[in-house]
Amino acid sequence: MNFDVAAWGVQHGYHDALGRWRDSPPETIDAILRTMGASADQPRPPDVEPVLFVRPGESKAVRGPSILRTEDGAEVRVDDHLPADLPLGYHVLTRLDGGAETTVIVSPGRCPLPAGDPTWGWAVQLYAMRSAASWGMGDLADLRQLASWSSTELGAGLVLVNPLHAAAPGFPQSASPYFPSSRRFRNPLYLRVEDVPGARAALGDRLDELAAAGRALNQERLIDRDAVWRLKLDALGQVWDASPGRSSSDWAAFDRWQEAEGAPLVSYATYCALVEEHGGDWQAWPTELRHPDRAGVAAFGRAHADRVRFHQWLQWLVDLQLESASTAGVAVMHDLAVGVDPGGADAWLWQDVFALDMAVGAPPDEFNTRGQDWGLPPFDPWRLRAAGYGPLAETIRASLRHAGGLRVDHVMGLFRLFWIPRGQPAATGAYVRYPASELLDILALEAHRAGAYVVGEDLGTVEDHVRAEMAARDLLSYKLLWFEDRPPREYPERALAAVTTHDLPTVAGLWTGSDLEHQHRLGMEPNVESTYAMCRRLGDMTGVAADAPPDEVVAHMYTALGTAPCLLLTAALDDAVTVLERPNMPGTVDEWPNWSIALPLPLEELMADPRPRAVARALHRRPRHPDPS
Repeated sequence: MNFDVAAWGVQHGYHDALGRWRDSPPETIDAILRTMGASADQPRPPDVEPVLFVRPGESKAVRGPSILRTEDGAEVRVDDHLPADLPLGYHVLTRLDGGAETTVIVSPGRCPLPAGDPTWGWAVQLYAMRSAASWGMGDLADLRQLASWSSTELGAGLVLVNPLHAAAPGFPQSASPYFPSSRRFRNPLYLRVEDVPGARAALGDRLDELAAAGRALNQERLIDRDAVWRLKLDALGQVWDASPGRSSSDWAAFDRWQEAEGAPLVSYATYCALVEEHGGDWQAWPTELRHPDRAGVAAFGRAHADRVRFHQWLQWLVDLQLESASTAGVAVMHDLAVGVDPGGADAWLWQDVFALDMAVGAPPDEFNTRGQDWGLPPFDPWRLRAAGYGPLAETIRASLRHAGGLRVDHVMGLFRLFWIPRGQPAATGAYVRYPASELLDILALEAHRAGAYVVGEDLGTVEDHVRAEMAARDLLSYKLLWFEDRPPREYPERALAAVTTHDLPTVAGLWTGSDLEHQHRLGMEPNVESTYAMCRRLGDMTGVAADAPPDEVVAHMYTALGTAPCLLLTAALDDAVTVLERPNMPGTVDEWPNWSIALPLPLEELMADPRPRAVARALHRRPRHPDPS
């Protein structure tokens, strides 16, 4: 069929990581176009009423006499041009002749930059960072303790945590932080039960019994999320049930918070209650429950009102504890995953905006020779725009809550995403373009409101114009020592620099060869030549002997990284205690304990260990302009 492929944003091919052109299969392109709604009757994208983006002080022409309703509820008559003094935010323009509404988004266009002098901090997989008080996995109280210690004793200015997005509340619990049920809400698994208001009064000695059972889980190196969730859900359910009147000041605070969060919180909590009744994949639910607008969902919510409210309460508790952790002396940088579980809450709530029969991934590169299929459904760019970008704005806003910074995973997804028809090999995908200028305006607006800086994870196959646009928007780039040919002292200032990430070998794993052994044992096809070249580069950069112990190599690696002029530097806690295993092995499912490997020592021992302190000394930043006094 003769479709205008370019008009839909679908690309016929792409340049791979080595610069070679690869054609996308025609069958893939056809499948993507059908998903977007292309047909004989619709050969081009629908002509939806535009979303209008405006800069402060700019007065844009409108199509005719209209009423502008601002975000705060004020109404303004508009004849031919928007007022130049519109406040930042999301406004609605309604034509008096009965035309469709237009969303007017006033954005500063640029993100805030980190305030003050360059700084450093830990990159931590929070679930892996257990303390003696943890119930089988790291929690928000552990995050607060790490943040306080890092700030007061080590001079750190940030902590970068894995995504804390919500998993579905049933069993089995999803391990991957990058395959969440919802990016708008957060995971109650990270709650410290003892810090929940009313827990001691409600549970008495039973709290000590549950806590002992939870701490016993710390004896195993691998994290058992199902066991953790059973214990915490038991404890939290008892606290909830023990407070039928809920008349204390704490419950009044919850009521106020719940009211302020409004309908999205109710919808999410309803989803959670439905999961407990019907399982974690909404696409397998009874037909009358598969769409949030159906009467069956409303009836279910009424019949299970107390359970819906319980799940709202859990989100309030997470918000309280996260706020406490974020005030412990360093900026907490949250991580925004690139997508969501197709059977999860966001996909259920926004199913009309997602392309559910597609998955996001990455084409083959030198480290993943088969390509990657992440299993995450992409937003359909045309449906998203028709929705006034509301789902995207809500997602970003939620991730910036209690955040000093935001890492946007696979930031290239704001420009284009690699779509793979479900069930097809990752290498058969094709790129789909997104209206990057508009998406970046929303990101800038939300970051400005949160007062948070933004780091774009721009690793992998990156078009030249992406980094230029990021620089123009004050999005910090992401520099990995593993991937850079130049020495750290030549890195750009407006960047976050690190040695490795959760998807790549740790320093110890690379240096000892254990990471390569793991890949061979798993039957993977690692790029041995590139791995050896990386090892040689590591040795050349640090000057260490070929038989140097991993602790020495780590110290030298981070000393080299400390010469980078970047505004932000991060050190992986895994490296600081010379962990051999990487947190995630791309290309595996159950073959590797992805996202389930705890650090080999508890937080209390880590804080007393000389190795993290050596890394901290290597990265400690000096002020640009020292005080002469």
